[in-house]
Amino acid sequence: MRWDNLLNDTAEEQQHHLPGYRDPAVIRTFDAPEALGTRFYEVRAKSALNRVPDRSAVPFRWTINPYRGCSHACNFCFARPTHTYLDLNAREDFEREIVVKVNVPEVLRAELARPSWKGEHIAMGTNTDPYQWVEGRYRLMEGIWEALREAANPASILTKSPLVLRDTKLLQALAERAEVSAAFSVPTIDEKAWRATEPHTPHPRKRLEAVAELTRAGIPTGVLVAPLIPGVNDDPAQVEEIVELATTAGASHIGGIALHLRGEVRDIWFDWLRAHRPDLVPQYDRLYRRGAYMQAPERDRLGEMVAVARERARRKHPDPPQAAPPRFRRGLDADADESPPQRAAARKPQQGALF
Repeated sequence: MRWDNLLNDTAEEQQHHLPGYRDPAVIRTFDAPEALGTRFYEVRAKSALNRVPDRSAVPFRWTINPYRGCSHACNFCFARPTHTYLDLNAREDFEREIVVKVNVPEVLRAELARPSWKGEHIAMGTNTDPYQWVEGRYRLMEGIWEALREAANPASILTKSPLVLRDTKLLQALAERAEVSAAFSVPTIDEKAWRATEPHTPHPRKRLEAVAELTRAGIPTGVLVAPLIPGVNDDPAQVEEIVELATTAGASHIGGIALHLRGEVRDIWFDWLRAHRPDLVPQYDRLYRRGAYMQAPERDRLGEMVAVARERARRKHPDPPQAAPPRFRRGLDADADESPPQRAAARKPQQGALF
C-alpha cells in the first residue's frame, strides 16, 4: 500500500479548505529533521495534466505537478508566486505549507487513456521539484512514471535531487516505449553560494554524479547552470568547472539561463540582497530596472560564458560517455499482439527557460 510508510506519522484533527479544491485538505506532519515546522496538505486533485498557456515561450504545452510549494527553499524560485493562489504567501508558506496531490497517479492514468489525448510531451519539474524531500514519503512519481509507460507517452523531468535515481528502472521502462529525458539544475558548486541560495537542496556535486548514473542507465540527461546570478555564482572558473564535470558525466546538453525575478520573487530576492549582499543592490537595481528580466548585455555575457566553457570542455573531451539509444518496443510487452496508437513526440523541452 502506498501509504504504509506514513503510518508512524500524524494527520492533524483539523482540516483546511484550500482555494480550488472541493474537499478539505487533511494536514499531516512528519517526525523527521527535514520536515520540522512543515505541514503537508493532502488533497485530491481533479486533474493531473496542466495546460501551459499558449503565450508561454516554453516549448512544451503540458506539465504535471504532484506537489505545490517546495521545501528546497531556493530564494530565487520562480514558482513562489503560485502559492498566493492558495491564499498562502510566497515566502515561508511556500517552503513550509506543502500541498500533496495524493491521487495524481490514478487521475493521470485516466487522463492519458482518453481518446482526446494526443500523446503530447509532458514536462515535470517545471514548477516545484517533484523530487523534493516529501516525495521520499509519498512516492507519487513512481505511479506517474508507471502511468506514462503504460500510455507510451513522452516525458521529461527537471530536478535538483538525486532521488530521481530511485526511479531509474521506471525511466528505462518508459524509454523502451517513448522519448524520455532528464535534467539537473546545478547553479553553483561553491559551498557558500549553494547554502546561501538553495539551503535545503541536495549537494550540487551529488546531482552531477546522478547525471553520470542516469547516462549509464541509458537516459539522456542534461545540466542547466541555472539560474546564473551576477556576483553570486557567475565566477567563470566555477562555471567552467560545472561544465567540465557535466561533460565528463556524459550530459546530453548543457545550458545556462539568467535569473528571472517575476512577481513576489523580486521583493524576496532584494530582501536577501539587502541582508546578505548589500554591495550588489545597486547592480541589481540597474540590471532589473525594466522588469523581471535581466538587461540584455549582462544576459548575453552569462550565456556566452557558458557557451565558451561548453566548447572548451567539448574539445578537451571529444568522446564523453553518452546514453545508449533506447530500443523502442510496441505494446506493453515485446511479444504483445496489439500496440497502442503511435504517439507523436513533442519537441525536446528546454525546461530551464522557466528560471
